[in-house]
Amino acid sequence: MAAAKKYEIAVEVATQYLPEQSDPAEARYFFAYTIRIANIGSVAAQLIARHWIITDATGKVEEVRGLGVVGQQPFLKPGETFEYTSGCPLATPVGTMKGSYQMVAEDGTRFEAEISEFVLAMPRTLH
Repeated sequence: MAAAKKYEIAVEVATQYLPEQSDPAEARYFFAYTIRIANIGSVAAQLIARHWIITDATGKVEEVRGLGVVGQQPFLKPGETFEYTSGCPLATPVGTMKGSYQMVAEDGTRFEAEISEFVLAMPRTLH
């Protein structure tokens, strides 16, 4: 097998706290996250669905599943990228998200692209 994998998706995440959409007095903290998905494999693939595991600071877990991302199911040829921004409300000023994208390669192979855990944190809440 060659060094490059046929089915490989790289996922990068940047997060941002949105104070204008948050209300700490009502235990509502809103975060935006921008995700960059890159097909670093050798076969074109389409993002079909997403699965998120969202955990707040109290340990409450919410799972979210759905088709595509931001209403789209991007098709990425090798070397192509897709970027989108979405949001997540939490009841605590700190939480985490992780999950996976369900992908289908051009040859019909289904595979998952893992999304490593990342932190959502209101500024000045983590040391």
